[in-house]
Amino acid sequence: MKPRFAFGLLALAVIGAMAYWQFFSPGATNKQAAGNAPGQTRQVPPPSVTVAKATGKTVPIEIRTIGTVQPIASVQIKSRVDGMLAKVSFNEGDIVKAGDPLFSIDPRSYEAQLKQAEANLLRDQAQLENARLDLKRNQTTASSGITSQKLLDQARTQVQTFEAAIKSDEAAIDVAKVQLSYTDIKAPITGRTGDMKVSEGNIVKANDTTALVTINQLRPIYVTFAVPEKQLPEIRARHNKAPLAVTLTDDRGVQHPETGTLTFIDNAIDTTTGTIQLKATFANDRDFLWPGQFMQVTLRVSRLENAVTVPSAAIQSGQNGPYVYVLRSDQTVELRPVKPGVVLASDTVVLDGVSIGETVVIDGHLRLSPNAKVIVRNPADNKS
Repeated sequence: MKPRFAFGLLALAVIGAMAYWQFFSPGATNKQAAGNAPGQTRQVPPPSVTVAKATGKTVPIEIRTIGTVQPIASVQIKSRVDGMLAKVSFNEGDIVKAGDPLFSIDPRSYEAQLKQAEANLLRDQAQLENARLDLKRNQTTASSGITSQKLLDQARTQVQTFEAAIKSDEAAIDVAKVQLSYTDIKAPITGRTGDMKVSEGNIVKANDTTALVTINQLRPIYVTFAVPEKQLPEIRARHNKAPLAVTLTDDRGVQHPETGTLTFIDNAIDTTTGTIQLKATFANDRDFLWPGQFMQVTLRVSRLENAVTVPSAAIQSGQNGPYVYVLRSDQTVELRPVKPGVVLASDTVVLDGVSIGETVVIDGHLRLSPNAKVIVRNPADNKS
C-alpha cells in the first residue's frame, strides 16, 4: 500500500505543477479568457475619474471659535433697609422696564421716623423765632446801656444754635425720606427677571448676601469669545475701518438668523492662554440668545477677491505634502503640488499650484499615477 500511496502523491504534484505553469506563467493573465479567441490579449481599460474645474470666487476670510452669550447688564436686586416684604409686583421670568415696581417693604416705621424728624424741625424753628426776638430786645436795650454785652452775646449765640439745629433737622428729614423711598424697590434696568429668592411676608435685611431677584438685560445682548493674539493686528486694522460682522451657529448646526457686530476688543492679552477677549453685540429682538448659552462664532475679518477654489475632494495628501491631479487636454493627468488655503463648505481655496479654469480630479485617485491616461466619467461637467 505504501508504494501506491507515494505514486498517487507524485501524480498529484505533477498535475498541480502543470496547472500553475498554465495559469501563472508570464503573459498568462493577458491570454485567452472565457469567450475570447485563442491567442487574443485582454486589454486593461484606463482608470475612470470624476473631474471638476477650478473656479474663481470672492472668499470671506473668517475666524471660527466658541463664544458665550452674556447679558449687557445684570443687576442683583437687594434691599437697602430692614423690614417685612409686604408686596411683590411681578412674576418670575417677567420682562420689566426700568422704573417698574418690584417689591414693597412695610413703610410704617420709616414714615414714623420721617414724621419725628419733621416735628423736630418745627420745634427748633419755633425756638429760633423766640431766640431772634430775644436778640432783638437785647440789641435795643444794649444801645441804652441797660443790657450788658455778655447777655447780648449769649442771645446771639442762642440764635446761631437754633439755626444749626434747624439745618440738622432738615438733614434728618432728607435721610428719613431716602430711607422711606427704599421701601419701594423699582427695576433699575429693562430686562427679564430670574428666580425670586423671597416671597411676601418674609423679613428682609439691608444689603443681605442673597439677592431678592436678578434682572438680566437681553435686548441687546453680548456674545463674548477669544481669538489667538496673532490675529489681533488684522482684526484691529479692519475694525478701525468698518464694523466687522459676526454670525452664530448653535450646537445643532442651526445658524442664528441675526448678524451681530464686533463692538469690544479687550485692552490686554491673557498671558496664560495667549488670547484676546472680544465681544459682539446682537439685537436679540426675539430672545433667541440666552445668557450662558454656548455658540459657534464666526468673525468675518476680510475677503479674497477672485480666489482659486477647487472641491476639497481634489486635494490629496502625499509624502511631499498636498497635491492634486490636473487633467490635460490629451486625457492624461499631471500630479501637481498645491498650497491649500481656507476651507469653505465643500470647497478649498488653493493659494498656489492651480489656475482658474484648469480641470482637477475629484474622484478615482486610487489607480492614478503621473501621466496616466484616464477616462472622464462626467465629460459634460468638464466642458462647462
